[in-house]
Amino acid sequence: MATNAALQQALESIEADHDSLIDDLQRMIAVDTCFPPGAGYGDFAELMETLVAPLGLHTRRVTVPEALWQTRSGEAHGERINLVARQPGEQEICSLYFHVDTVPPGDGWTSPPLQLTETDGKLIGRGIADMKGSVAATLAALRAAQRFKLPLRYCPSLLLCTDEEGGLYPGIRYLAEQRLVEGHILSFNGGAAPRIWAGCFGSIDLKIIVTGRSSHSGEPVDAINAIEQSLPLLNALHALKAQVQQRSWPMPAPPHYNGSPLISRMTLAAAHGGSKGSTVPAQFEILINRRYAPQEPFEAVMGELKECIETAMADTQALAVEHEVIGHLAPVADPTGPHWPRWQAALGVGFGFSAEQFQCYGSSSSSDMGWVQQAGIQEILLGGLIRPESRIHAADEYTTRSDLVALAQSILAYLAADFTPPAPASAPPG
Repeated sequence: MATNAALQQALESIEADHDSLIDDLQRMIAVDTCFPPGAGYGDFAELMETLVAPLGLHTRRVTVPEALWQTRSGEAHGERINLVARQPGEQEICSLYFHVDTVPPGDGWTSPPLQLTETDGKLIGRGIADMKGSVAATLAALRAAQRFKLPLRYCPSLLLCTDEEGGLYPGIRYLAEQRLVEGHILSFNGGAAPRIWAGCFGSIDLKIIVTGRSSHSGEPVDAINAIEQSLPLLNALHALKAQVQQRSWPMPAPPHYNGSPLISRMTLAAAHGGSKGSTVPAQFEILINRRYAPQEPFEAVMGELKECIETAMADTQALAVEHEVIGHLAPVADPTGPHWPRWQAALGVGFGFSAEQFQCYGSSSSSDMGWVQQAGIQEILLGGLIRPESRIHAADEYTTRSDLVALAQSILAYLAADFTPPAPASAPPG
């Protein structure tokens, strides 16, 4: 693949720019954008406006109407501010997607989760791999282009979006439906791996609320124990889980599956009820997560869950049994397209991957890119910083300086006008 001298110098300069990259990342990690509740999006948008201003990007805040994302249970609160940061230009646009929310820090950290810590070659902090590090790498790539006055083949439009981590209405869905996603899209919700993305499953978070009647547990007059009334439902859901996970699908599975197929999945993810031993619990909440393949219609998946609930609770003494979808990500079907060979070659520049290393596979994890496809954009390129050992969603999430630099170099190569990848031997499998 061909690069001119200025592009080569720019690529090499990214490593020397690591102090600015790390400083940007530290500032991002310090802003609490965990979902739930997602109350820090305004603060993060303000920070990003400050960071992109020296790059000459024009910013626009886009707020998702509360009626779209709020649920009855109210886990989410705070304005859903998405930031679009676009470089002026007449060339073809590439939209670079990032979700800015993280999962809550949780327990077990060996260092403060909202403070970037470097130890044993690891950069540790909540959201550093998933996916604030990708934002920092992109800024480093654009600074390098600016330093060497590199002409760009694509005009970058950064989409900094809300509520990917389980929200009811992710910000990228709203942007796509409002036709604010321009050109083709490069999503950084992926890994530092030679992967041809074959798509992913959808995800439904369904909350079930069983209502009984409280009383003193020593004299339970007229009491209806919501937890005990839910036992048939828990058993029925567990039985349905076994049925669901017998279903396999043709999407290529990741290499670590060792030949096993991707299957539908169902998880009894949370259960809450009661407060103390002297009180009969009046309410019990169950959270179900259902991962479904692109071949499974959403209506059929929901219908099966509803039938399970209604059948199990048909003879209950509970005063009410209600359910509500509190999170939904649509599945992604084959996302390959004409821009893929260039991105594959750019990943080779940054990470050193050879064409022979690339493998085509999907996953039963989920992405909010399904909503982008439903809005009419089929091709979605995938990259990022996630590795199997990165501990995303767990304590001590981390990435490395070398992966940050490699991703920044890949982004710069892809955007640069003077980058010429070799002609592909064949189209990627879909």
